[in-house]
Amino acid sequence: MAHPGFFQRQASARRNTSALVALFLVAVTLITLAVCVVGYFVTRSESSGLAFHHWLLSQHGLLTAAAVVLLIGGGSLVRWVDLAGGGERVAKMVGAREIDPDTRDADERKLRNIVEEMAIASGVTVPTLYVMDQETGINAFVAGYSPGQAVMVVTHGALTQLTRDELQGVVAHEFSHIFNGDMRLNVRLIAILAGILMLGQIGGFLLRAGSFRSSRSSRDGRGQAAIGLIGLALLIIGYIGVFFGRLIQAAVSRQRETLADASSVQFTRNPEGIAGALFKIGLKGGYLDTTSHASDMNHMCFGESARMKLSSLLASHPPIEKRIHAIQPGMLARLRSRLRDTEAAPGPSHTRQPSASAERPAQASGFAGTPASGFSRQVGSASAAGEYYAVDLLANLPATFRSLLYTRSGAVQLCYALLLYSLPRSEQDAALARIDAHPLLGPQRDLLDKFLPTLERQGERLRFPALELAMPALRKLDSDERAGLQAAVGDLIRADRKVSLFELAMSSFLNRHLAADSQRVVPVTHRNYKAVLPALRVLMSLLARAGAENRHGAEALYQQAMAGFASSEGESQLAPRVSLKELQEALHTLNRLSPLLKPAVIDACGHCVTHDGRVDTAEYELMRLVADQLDCPMPPLAA
Repeated sequence: MAHPGFFQRQASARRNTSALVALFLVAVTLITLAVCVVGYFVTRSESSGLAFHHWLLSQHGLLTAAAVVLLIGGGSLVRWVDLAGGGERVAKMVGAREIDPDTRDADERKLRNIVEEMAIASGVTVPTLYVMDQETGINAFVAGYSPGQAVMVVTHGALTQLTRDELQGVVAHEFSHIFNGDMRLNVRLIAILAGILMLGQIGGFLLRAGSFRSSRSSRDGRGQAAIGLIGLALLIIGYIGVFFGRLIQAAVSRQRETLADASSVQFTRNPEGIAGALFKIGLKGGYLDTTSHASDMNHMCFGESARMKLSSLLASHPPIEKRIHAIQPGMLARLRSRLRDTEAAPGPSHTRQPSASAERPAQASGFAGTPASGFSRQVGSASAAGEYYAVDLLANLPATFRSLLYTRSGAVQLCYALLLYSLPRSEQDAALARIDAHPLLGPQRDLLDKFLPTLERQGERLRFPALELAMPALRKLDSDERAGLQAAVGDLIRADRKVSLFELAMSSFLNRHLAADSQRVVPVTHRNYKAVLPALRVLMSLLARAGAENRHGAEALYQQAMAGFASSEGESQLAPRVSLKELQEALHTLNRLSPLLKPAVIDACGHCVTHDGRVDTAEYELMRLVADQLDCPMPPLAA
């Protein structure tokens, strides 16, 4: 039976979103009632001494309640719209600087290498990296609405004070948040907190305004004092809102932080890495002191980002000691002993050697990592073999090839090279002639010639990883450039009047990640398979044809794959052909399935490509495409 962990956590993240809305409504109700109590006493004489419950239904009461609800809702809505830009907007909100992918800084290169290794090993596109240059504390967070649009932000303190193993543990922790759907929840929580906290901000403004005006003039003293008192009351109520906001943060975040710690150990197989990072946070702190949004971001960060009272109740993370003990009992004592030994010994401090993933090259060729069955069990994970594979692949990329992937022009030309490298030179030129001249999107032979030899040498094993490494640069294209690139890729695919499995996969991959709505959250609209049977027929028809040697074999394989979805054989027939548009529409429909229904789809596809006991490269790429389109990151597969 498929391991449900990843998919259950995805479903849990969606349920938590509903719970978050419910908690928000409770907080709004209580804050509204508190403001109405203030309004009741302010206007009581004007309302002929009505009882509170009668006053609440009077014109004064209804207007007061409506104003509070509109104020809180408006504050949340404004921040929600402001954060529509996703992870990039959050990074800029806290003053983070984007790291140049081709940076010469040794610490930034260390981070980039760790992130790229983990992205390839786990099957997600490389997040865009940012650093908070002025923050000396040790902290990090990820933000975004989808794995393909994620950004990772680290503090300067994390870059400079953590060893490679420790930084790898932090990165793996943040990748867990990408896998488990926590990013969307975290960004939405910022917007919700903005509305709850707005009353306190208005109260502070009124309190200052009342004090200032009453000090300038004695006239209308009672009115100014009333404004000041109202402001004081709203400020107090605002602190009640802060309390509820922190409670919501703690309720949503604590369990998921513990889960991310455990996932970090699973990904890196090195509990000392993340434990060492947590230990250093306990010694040196991880507070964000240079941004006014530290408390808003508390639930998103690797460690507590803001100082607060009642931390045992309101903290978004379990205590450092408890987190280290949960990672491995006895680890905290060992770290303290090592610190004492380091302080007692003269000379440079002891640091661990780079982890095995940084030292050991992959021994096997092809795609490392997973067995040929139970594909859904591999989703949202990273294995030792997959990481060795990623390290080996990156180590064998020429420096020029790799640096070009980090530029917009280089990333565009890579897309063309991936479609052309297996063709003779004359056919390459004929295909490129179909693309219009353009400063960025037009063919550039000098760049293509730097990609083609490596692609010819490494071939199929490099195709998807190279595309994933180029995604940060491709995401920098504006909307017109993205549309132009997709049109050019379509022209190259149609040049030979046939579409290969890789061309199908690549075109769908680019359409998914470069579309105008790529950052939008895909809602769950299907909670059973009946509504998506036409989409399943399209997908399984394609997979059955790819996995079988002839029409008869494809029919049999198709019926086996559909057996768990269609109620009878007569309802389900192999489609005669599948177009690119039909495939994209089918995958878009299937992505609207409940997360708990997706494992069966992944495993049915896996059955088609493994029925002959092996997975070839084209089948692997098709499986990766399906998983990617269903927001199910899949690591490299055994071939």
